[in-house]
Amino acid sequence: MPRFMLYNDTAEEATRYVCGMELYDKIQEASSFLRSKGFGGADTGIILGTGLGKLADELGNKTEVSYDEIPHFPLATLEFHQGKLIQGSLNGVTVICMQGRFHYYEGYDMEQVSFPIRVMKALGVRQLLLSGAAGAMNLDWKKGDLMMITDHINLQPSNPLIGPNDARLGTRFPDMSEAYANRIQGLIQEAATSSAVNVQEGVYVSVPGPMLESPAEYRFLHRIGADAVGMSTVPEVIVARHTQMEVGAVIVLTDECDPDNLQPIDIPELLRVAGEAEGRLIHLIKTLIPTL
Repeated sequence: MPRFMLYNDTAEEATRYVCGMELYDKIQEASSFLRSKGFGGADTGIILGTGLGKLADELGNKTEVSYDEIPHFPLATLEFHQGKLIQGSLNGVTVICMQGRFHYYEGYDMEQVSFPIRVMKALGVRQLLLSGAAGAMNLDWKKGDLMMITDHINLQPSNPLIGPNDARLGTRFPDMSEAYANRIQGLIQEAATSSAVNVQEGVYVSVPGPMLESPAEYRFLHRIGADAVGMSTVPEVIVARHTQMEVGAVIVLTDECDPDNLQPIDIPELLRVAGEAEGRLIHLIKTLIPTL
């Protein structure tokens, strides 16, 4: 399938892409379309991954647009990802939420996976909060725990910055010494304390997927310094830092990855665990948002 067919493009737009339409121009088209629908004026963007989808129900004064309406947006392919961009008010703060994200294993390239982050930046977003699901390799933790990401290891086969750099979007060599902002990490810790929500802290490793890891791979990933493993998040963080956004992330640990007692994966069980943790994660985010 030609690469441009993954986009929600008209024939004219597809032709422009094949002929070399710049990423910057696609961002401008998408953000202009969203402004025409009432988007803008939000400092904070939130990615509602597995475990936080119902946060959208908490938003007031909502404006919603399906991904398939937004120029150049990929389409959500996972049945448990909604596929909407939503702007609304959360505890008095205007936010833009992605209800569902994109993954490399769905067949999208890294530019497509991270494209919504660039559009949020063009709409004025300055800080990004990410959620999602991951497997716990730190055996002191249990499934259902929340974990604040303090750092990451990127084992994806590519990243969104490979290729020519457009200085309008960010510097050629972005610094990653503080991929997850110390300021936001401190606020997450304070929000966890004030809301009585227990939050672990650890390193997240991003792998391509979609298969789950073998026992030997879990041992390897833990030995190189990772506490949790997932198939998303890091490409989005790379682009957010490229655009000078501050980043914070809290994930749900949906399974225990003990290589010596590994059980066949049960996706409905993972979703059940994420659903049970969702209330605590929503409470944490609602407490955090006004402090940002």
